[in-house]
Amino acid sequence: MKKIISIAIAVSGWINMYSQSTYVFFGSFNRDKAADGIYVYQLNTDTGKLSKVVKTKNILNPSYITLSPNGKYIFACTESKTPNAGSVSSFEFDPAKKTLNFINSQKSGGENPVYVTVHKNGKWLLNGNYTEGSISVYPISDNGKIYPMVQRFQFSEGSVNPERQDRSHIHSTVFSPDFNYVFASDLGADKIRIYQFKNDAVQPMDDAEPAFIPTMAGTGPRHFTFHPNGKFAYCIEELGGAIDVYSYENGKLENIQRISTHKNEVIDNFESSDVHISPDGKFLYASNRGNENNIAIFSILENGTLKTVGYQPTFGKQARVFEIDEEGKFLIVTNAASGNVFVFRRNQQTGLLQKVGRKLKIKGVSCVKIKKYHSRF
Repeated sequence: MKKIISIAIAVSGWINMYSQSTYVFFGSFNRDKAADGIYVYQLNTDTGKLSKVVKTKNILNPSYITLSPNGKYIFACTESKTPNAGSVSSFEFDPAKKTLNFINSQKSGGENPVYVTVHKNGKWLLNGNYTEGSISVYPISDNGKIYPMVQRFQFSEGSVNPERQDRSHIHSTVFSPDFNYVFASDLGADKIRIYQFKNDAVQPMDDAEPAFIPTMAGTGPRHFTFHPNGKFAYCIEELGGAIDVYSYENGKLENIQRISTHKNEVIDNFESSDVHISPDGKFLYASNRGNENNIAIFSILENGTLKTVGYQPTFGKQARVFEIDEEGKFLIVTNAASGNVFVFRRNQQTGLLQKVGRKLKIKGVSCVKIKKYHSRF
């Protein structure tokens, strides 16, 4: 009995020494360096309320952001949608001091950077440039500094839609679950490009076999994600308004389903955008812009295929990017055109969403990331 009490006291003491805080990071199309560009809020994981922590300016159009695995550094696509420009930038976030400080920038290697991702070891950064259709690779120092790029892959071929697919348009660069491969969705060429990633090499990206997998002509693959079990992958089509489902093994994809993200398949202006899976692997969510402005909800069956569950309005225009917290309790969506953010509580049994808290106004809000931090006192 005394031993049990001692263990209980020790556990209680350990809990008191540590605290957990969940922070939410927003990027934006601020259009002006004098305006705020990146915003940090704290998420109340009981109520879903967002409370402002810190923001930063003197950067232009931080359209897409990602975090280092330890959450200490933020990496952003900057100077997006800026003629003859484009860069990637890094910032240091200190959750204890609640500060966000600029570290440095590097040229993105192409106009209109739209997607950045970090290797699990925190030492490599990948960037996708939309307008010119290219991928750039950067080493990262231990203190979050981005070194000059060591590789750049340029593509030129387009596809069947002359207005949107005149040439290659890279829209995401995603590591495989084991971080040995990179998958790049090329909206302009209707391809998912595939590369090997050799972490210890000076130039880590190398051709894979096959070098790409084609998608249906004119569908415009945009964002890409893997199932938590590593056996399936999902790509959302911006132009085709559907999810392509793949089985996955050792760098190879095999298509097993294509399912619409829309209530009514006979509509104009699909503009599907983002795709994420709940941490438990039971539900997939996809955002629709254009005429619908909603989140499509799917259950994931044992064989990886999808079944439609329902649709949740986003209460704004152009739901560009959304994110699910790592516990799967909340989904936060950014409506870029209407400049507002909403928090939804997830029903973890049904997958359905319920709006909680108040509307958050952020002009030009374009991206959201969520990270839980553990602090010791």
